[in-house]
Amino acid sequence: MAVRYSDAEWSGGLHAGRGVLVLGSGAYRGEYSYDSRFESGKGTNPEELIAAAHAGCYSMALSAGLEAAHFEPKRIYTRAKVHLGVADGKPIITKIELGVEASVPSIDLESFRKIAEDTKATCPVSRALSGTEIVLTATLV
Repeated sequence: MAVRYSDAEWSGGLHAGRGVLVLGSGAYRGEYSYDSRFESGKGTNPEELIAAAHAGCYSMALSAGLEAAHFEPKRIYTRAKVHLGVADGKPIITKIELGVEASVPSIDLESFRKIAEDTKATCPVSRALSGTEIVLTATLV
């Protein structure tokens, strides 16, 4: 299987410093800072990138799960919300909320929700983040 990488470079102290995150593929390069991570400053942050990875992985995994059950999805939209909190005086990801809306002809709600929950447990990013509470809301549209 493939090995993927990204790079991060940080210059300066925690509060005044600045950093750059670069995906190995070159598809994204973004600045980050204390303000963009812990406040509302301009730029990205690691939690936002985790959310993007989780949403993308979950959408693809759900598509695979639906196809394996002989349903063809028309559209899958997933939003991941990564909650950053504090425990023992240190920042920690406390919870991830996955919200998925899918258009899947010929599937009943119970079957869809079962496949969606199974996907939450088997998506590679969900598995990597299994030490964090992951909450799923799955909606057929």
